[in-house]
Amino acid sequence: MLVWTALLGLSAALGALLFWLHAPAALMLGPLIAAIVIASAGGRVHFPLTPFVLAQGLIGCLIAKMVPLSIMGDILAHWQMFTAAILFVVAASSFLGWLMTRLQILPGTTGLWGMSPGAASVMTIMAESYGADIRLVALMQYLRVVMVAGVAALVAKLFGVSVAHGDSEVVWFPRLDWLALGETLALAIIGPLLAKWLRIPAGAFLVPMIGGIVLTHFGLMTIELPPWLMAISYTLVGWNVGLRFTRPLLLHAARALPRIIAATFVLIALCGGVAAMLVYGAGIDPLTAYLATSPGGSDSIAIIAASTNVDVSFVMAMQTVRMIAVLFLAPILTRFIAQRLRSPNDEHP
Repeated sequence: MLVWTALLGLSAALGALLFWLHAPAALMLGPLIAAIVIASAGGRVHFPLTPFVLAQGLIGCLIAKMVPLSIMGDILAHWQMFTAAILFVVAASSFLGWLMTRLQILPGTTGLWGMSPGAASVMTIMAESYGADIRLVALMQYLRVVMVAGVAALVAKLFGVSVAHGDSEVVWFPRLDWLALGETLALAIIGPLLAKWLRIPAGAFLVPMIGGIVLTHFGLMTIELPPWLMAISYTLVGWNVGLRFTRPLLLHAARALPRIIAATFVLIALCGGVAAMLVYGAGIDPLTAYLATSPGGSDSIAIIAASTNVDVSFVMAMQTVRMIAVLFLAPILTRFIAQRLRSPNDEHP
């Protein structure tokens, strides 16, 4: 109970501070930082999965409310740009993972699986069968989410991108359309359940998002998301990432942590290079380009995009297409490279 009190109090304080400073996604970053502090200090919080899955569903609904069905037209109209950017991110992450494995920076094929840009749960599960340290893989995947979110906030400040809603403009408890709220909650609950039944990776976020875009476009539902409900959802997403940074995990990864951070920064920088090409070649604003090409954490990116004045449609179009591409390409490429790297050792025991 004491740990929960500390987590709630620190999350509220940090979230309020970042919100006052107009930081992007303050209500996610505050609880995320608080959870890292509590978990790394040895605090144990038993966090049930169900509320987090519901939170992902609500964030999917949030993006569905902001993104029109014409998102498909955006993808088709810019398919060359999307394809080039996505393939570059996948190639860059695969190369860095191969390099880390080749130089034996991390044990086995850990670096290869840890550098995969997205599909964290899928990569973590598959990694064990290839001799990787799944604790380090999980750390690399979720550390990248934290670093990407932090760099996004920095990019927003550097380029003067404003937060979509200032603290004086938010009405936390507005009058509600209860029917629309019920429809939204139904989509946020049924969507993840359908995704689980169909075994769709990252489906807790994707199915409500795609379903919401289609249903609202044809006037079959209205999405109602009061600010207080989204604040709870952002908090749950932040906690889900932050609470993974436990003291035993950090101690286990202590020696490799500087190299993991360095490799993650290199990947972020390479993706930043792609973003720069989008800025200068296609006239896209810097934060939109960065969020669209950032390597991983689609739900976190969605929260940041929703809280800033960026082209949410473009960001989520590229993130969604890349997520689908990674789910198909990354496991194939990673398995292929892992087998090639293991073969010399297999032949000469």
